[in-house]
Order: sequence, then structure tokens, then C-alpha cells
Amino acid sequence: MKMVGEILRRSGAFFIRRAIGSDKLYWAVLSEYVKTIVRRGFAPVEFYVEGFRSRTLKSLTPRVGMMHMVLEPYFKSEVYDVTLVPISISYDRVLEESLLAHELLGVPKPKESTTGLLKASSVLQENYGSMHVNFGKPLSVRQLCQGKIDRCQYNLIPRDLPQMPTPEVQSCVSWLAHLIVRTQEEGSLTSPWSLMACLLLQTPTAILTEAGLLWQQLTEKTLWLRKLALNFGAHLNWPGHVPESDVMSSSMALHRSTVQRKAGRVYLVQEEEPVRKHLISPEEAVVRTAVPVLMLASYRNQTLHIFVRPALLVMAINVTKSTQRDELFSFFCFLQGVFSSEFIFIPGKSSQDFEEACFLLKKCGALCFSQQEVTVSETEAGVEVLSFLQALLQPFIDSYQVIFRYLYEEVHVISEKDFLPAVRSLATKLILSGELHTHEALSSDTQKNVLSALQRLEAVTKLRTSKQNEYSVDKAAVRRIGDIFSGKIPPQMLQTTPDARL
Repeated sequence: MKMVGEILRRSGAFFIRRAIGSDKLYWAVLSEYVKTIVRRGFAPVEFYVEGFRSRTLKSLTPRVGMMHMVLEPYFKSEVYDVTLVPISISYDRVLEESLLAHELLGVPKPKESTTGLLKASSVLQENYGSMHVNFGKPLSVRQLCQGKIDRCQYNLIPRDLPQMPTPEVQSCVSWLAHLIVRTQEEGSLTSPWSLMACLLLQTPTAILTEAGLLWQQLTEKTLWLRKLALNFGAHLNWPGHVPESDVMSSSMALHRSTVQRKAGRVYLVQEEEPVRKHLISPEEAVVRTAVPVLMLASYRNQTLHIFVRPALLVMAINVTKSTQRDELFSFFCFLQGVFSSEFIFIPGKSSQDFEEACFLLKKCGALCFSQQEVTVSETEAGVEVLSFLQALLQPFIDSYQVIFRYLYEEVHVISEKDFLPAVRSLATKLILSGELHTHEALSSDTQKNVLSALQRLEAVTKLRTSKQNEYSVDKAAVRRIGDIFSGKIPPQMLQTTPDARL
């Protein structure tokens, strides 16, 4: 982009390749450039830990390359300390919300250009609410890494010689990167619309597109969810001096491209189709509905860090039907492994995550705990919390099961290029038949996350000889993961370790 690129350069930005691959010279030059900035300390280095833009508005698994470059001067004792400042950015409404939803459905991203930016002036005149930037508490790498890494190893090799990071260093950098992203999540502000999106997505799509959801019902549930979110420690962007009904009406008006209110009911807004000679096909109708659903899901995703740990425990209880604390912890660890690319979990913190989930569910009266047993509350308030948390994860559960089914029934070797449209086609057929009730299975990000998790669980292996990102599928391993996921294999057969593997 002419002019824009020059403005960014003069502001202190520097551009790097999206993929470095095996270009060792480029990596060495870039690494030395970044480390020189850190060593001299004349300017802070600002970068996105996740490395990519999130099409789903959900935190991504961090990429550790840039993080390692920034930390290496400390590891080599070239600087006394490195200070990391987590910065969270929250949006009331995202400019490219529709574009991102279409990308998730396989529509190519339009090429960026300065001309296109100038032509988009009419889009910029719309109301997008507020943007909130939160600067977190500065974190000292020296304090965080104390006892986690032996820096003496760098004294044995000249510091100017490049060297591969040891497993200990890789583990430490990954832990720090996940900690930063988790801290960013905790510092982000959750809007009223994100809470409303959670509840709208738990309403059957047919109701939202045809009969509509009662506005009074949505407002009452949103106020209930606000109370639960605050109870779970969320930071909400909810104006205290404005009537509650006005806050929600304002949020609805801001997102009128996704939903609309008519005669006291809320409806999903579908894209206007151009005049055409032939009728729209059932498959095209599914995609039309999927666009606003994925737009809603992106705002719901901004709340997931608040609820995901209690929701995983609720899922463990519902799937295993167990009351034993150790069995539930084992399944909780298994779920964290399966969803490791979907949500942010700090490595080695499964036990703390489990205890946090227990504490929050006990705090809201949903569960009761003894030393070894977990008892589900039968009170109306407790059942309401458990039902909401289970429904919150249901789209992910259903989507993952569809992808597991495709992998163990259809293929031995797959390429990413063929995998995404094939899964999307299967999901579309299941939606049309009424067997699948979520459109989120059509999202390419969900499909890629499953593939990434299965690689980590060694059920899918990337073929090194392939130039087309081909993967070998261990059908038996995928089927076993699917059976555990659905509760067909009892929790007693799982390992009770913080990082349970199959």
C-alpha cells in the first residue's frame, strides 16, 4: 500500500515476511535487528504475540518467534532485565465484521490497496462505538523466569554465534507467551453486546430467522448473565449511569447489520441477495444464514475467557457422569488438550485452572464439593448456570464431532486445501438434514484448530515430503479421541496428569 507503508515506516514500524520458512539468512538478519533494538534500549518493541489477525475475535495461540528474539538478550545476560507490558484492545464493533465472516466461509480476502482505503470512506462514516485500550501491569522477565531457566548454558558458547534454543528455553518462551495472552484477556473489556451475543447463539437459528426472540426475554437473560460475569471476575464496559434497557437498545442499534428488533422481537439479519433468475439453492441458504451467525459468534468469543474453565468442568460432569474429583480432573485435562488451539491455557497450569473452575462454580451455587466428590446443585439458580455453560460450549462440541467423523470415516491422507471444503460440504449436508444445529462447523478457523489439536495429540501427522501441507491421519487414534470426547470411553482410562495425552 503506497503512502500508508511509508507513513508506518516513518512512525518506527518495520515490515517482516508473513512466513520465513527455511530462509536462515533472513531469520538471522531479522533476529539480530530486533535484538539490537532490545540491547540498546532506545525504543520499545511493540508486536502482536499471536502473530496473526484473529478472524474470530478470539485470542489465538501465541507465535513464539518474535518473543524469543526479544527475550534472547536477557537469556544471554546482554541486558539485566526485559519488561513486558501486556496491552489489550477491545472494540464495541469491528469494522470488517462481515468481511471476516465471509473469509471464514472460504471467500478470499480482497486485496488491500490505498485506492480501496480511500473508496471505503462511506464505510468509515458508520458508527462503530468505542475502542478500549488497557495497559496491563509491567511484567519482569527476570522475576518470571527465576528458577525456570539456567542461563549459564550461554556462557559456554560465544554470544554472537546463533544457536538453536534448547527444549528448556522453548518451554520457557512458550509459557511466557501464553501468560501474556492470558493477561491480555483478563485486561480486556467485555461489552453488553458480547453478553447478548452469547444468549442469541443459544437460541435455535430457526427462531431467530422466522419467529424471532422476545426482546423482554433477551433483556432479562442479559441482566442475569451480567451478574454471573461479574461474579466470575469479568471487566464489563457497562455504563452505570444509563438505564439498563437503554444500554441494551443502544447495543442492538450499533449492531443493526447483524440483528434487528421488530414488534418486540429480535431477528437475525440476512444479507440482501441480488436479483437473480433462478431460486437460491438450499446450500446457498445455509451460507447466507451462516454469515450473521459467525458475526454473532465473533462477539460471543470475546467473553469465552471468562467462562471457558467452568464450562469445561461442566462438560466433564455431563459427559463422564462421574462425581469423583480425580476422574473429572482427568477429563478436564483431556478437554484442555483437545481445545488447546481453541482457547488459551497456560502450559503446566491445568491443576490451577481446574481449581479455579471449582471455585467459581461453588461461588455461584452450581456445584458443591467435598474432598473427593463433586455434587451438582439442584437449585433453580444452579441449574440455570450449568445449562448456560453447557450451551456455551455446545457449538464447539458439535463442530469438533463433525470433523472427527469426517477424518475417521473418509480419509487416510488429506491436504489442507481439500480438507476445508470437504468438511464444509459435510457440515452443510448435516445442517440441511437437521442432524447438525450449529453453523460454526462451517468456519475454516474451527476446522484448522481441530487439525492443529490432533497434530499435538499425535493423531494426525504432517508429511515432511509434501509441498501441499498434506497430513497422514491415524483413523484409530482420531476415533478414540472422538469416543472419549462423546463419553463412550470412561474417564478411568485417561491419564490423570496435567498434560494428559492419548
